[in-house]
Amino acid sequence: MSILPEPGTGAGAGALRDFRAGFHQCLTARSDALFELTDAVLCSSGPVVSLPGLSLTGVFTRGHGALYDALSAGRIDADRF
Repeated sequence: MSILPEPGTGAGAGALRDFRAGFHQCLTARSDALFELTDAVLCSSGPVVSLPGLSLTGVFTRGHGALYDALSAGRIDADRF
């Protein structure tokens, strides 16, 4: 699942879509929340100074409890990554 609209014909859009899909497949537990958390970190307007603040970004559609759950129980398959 992607939070971005379908990419157009712009150069690199396909590569970005493929990277995001591949990254999502590396997330083995709490994958959707971890994926949104990654987007929140990348889309924040400045340095991340608090974890609850990430849950207030527009791309993180879950509550702050899901953020902590993703960090404590989420898993990344490092070999696949």
